[in-house]
Amino acid sequence: MSRVGKVPIPIPAGVTVQCEAGHVTVSGPKGQLDRSVPAVLGVLVDDSAIRVTRPSDERQDRALHGLARSLIANMVTGVTEGFTQILELRGVGYRAEVQGRKLVLQAGFSHPVELVAPAGIEVEIQQLSPTADSGYLAAVITCRGIDKQLLGDFVDSVRSVRPVEPYKGKGIRYRGERIRRKLGKAAKTGG
Repeated sequence: MSRVGKVPIPIPAGVTVQCEAGHVTVSGPKGQLDRSVPAVLGVLVDDSAIRVTRPSDERQDRALHGLARSLIANMVTGVTEGFTQILELRGVGYRAEVQGRKLVLQAGFSHPVELVAPAGIEVEIQQLSPTADSGYLAAVITCRGIDKQLLGDFVDSVRSVRPVEPYKGKGIRYRGERIRRKLGKAAKTGG
């Protein structure tokens, strides 16, 4: 058995789960999510838990078993608690602001970069004054949503606007991300 796939998913109070013909719908206090499940897998829903079953021990079935269980567990977590990703914008002159559904970034280019947040994703900005003590932290971008995959895709597109460069550490990074810094020309020894 798959170690991940065989663990039942508890259903919290206030969450309803429906499974019909390879399609799972989870509704909760924060919203509703839908997802297709591979037809070879079985999804059994009772009053207190969701169980995912597989037809055989073939490699493909084992892989799909754990994947489907994780995706359904993320749906349950999303409609009850939601997910949060935090990005840090570092650099002198870097700024971020929200205009309706658009996130507008000033990240060292000659023009502002505009990204439209998909429906279901909320974006908050905490603007800071960059100083050398703060590592030139200019803004903190907090993104929230119930769909973990959609949130991750959006946050990754924001980060890809200006990935962190290794010499000064300027750019957009995940909170807590460790960047390997390079020394640059000053570290070169005479020869």
